[in-house]
Amino acid sequence: MMNDRLPHFVIIGAVKGATTWIHNQLQDNSAIYLPAPEPHFFSQDHARGLDHYRRFFDGARPDQILGEKSADYLAHPDAAARLAAALPDARLVVQLRNPVDRAYSDYKMLFRRGTVTKGPEHYLDGRPNDQPRFLEDGLYARHLRRWLGHFDAEQIKVLLFEEVKAAPEAAVAIVSDHIGAPCHYSTQVGADPRNDSSERFLPLPVRTALAPLKEAVRPLRGHPMFERVRGVFARQIAYPPLPAALRQRMVDYYASDIADLEVLIGRDLDHWKRDRRLAA
Repeated sequence: MMNDRLPHFVIIGAVKGATTWIHNQLQDNSAIYLPAPEPHFFSQDHARGLDHYRRFFDGARPDQILGEKSADYLAHPDAAARLAAALPDARLVVQLRNPVDRAYSDYKMLFRRGTVTKGPEHYLDGRPNDQPRFLEDGLYARHLRRWLGHFDAEQIKVLLFEEVKAAPEAAVAIVSDHIGAPCHYSTQVGADPRNDSSERFLPLPVRTALAPLKEAVRPLRGHPMFERVRGVFARQIAYPPLPAALRQRMVDYYASDIADLEVLIGRDLDHWKRDRRLAA
């Protein structure tokens, strides 16, 4: 029999805003069920229908609160309307990071995948390019206004990356309260939102060759023998740096959106604007 239950809450973004950390924290709570892969249903796979979406929650117990995390929903132009049509009462969670840092982190992710090969100047200086997501996904006020056109403000809980890093247990408590779940802080997941750009990775040709086996070897990750073998070949990636002048151009690019966001969420984002004031 097809599972007829749908999520009570959705973590909608932002990409590279440490949403994986809050996902893992909630997933460790026995009262909550979140599927391990990001469904991307309301962004990439909406045409496959709700029966496809329901399958992500087939493993849940009847007493568990259902949720999911797909970080690309926030910036997707159609995700808000689609999600509202299917889950009008959903509790939404948004985790936002300094948009300059978010854009550079997103660039580094695609750089290590081999999707982009040029330096950050090619993608992050505001000129048209083949990866507009790097800059546009950080226009948080623009995206949140679209979501607020479909959901009441009280349904959307906004977290700031910096506050989560400073007080991770409090962040878990805030989200748990928002989604109506008992609070559980996982010491196994830990306190620090993970910065995967600082990790060691296998060389790109090896990662490409092993990509079809990714899901098969996932259960082995963390096993001492697997990690020892991986450690022989893994190396930390040398990313092209973000020049100071380019960073300032990005700060200027986001200035008006950040000012709009401050009004929208009622939060002081002076720490995101500091680079602009110091350079003035």
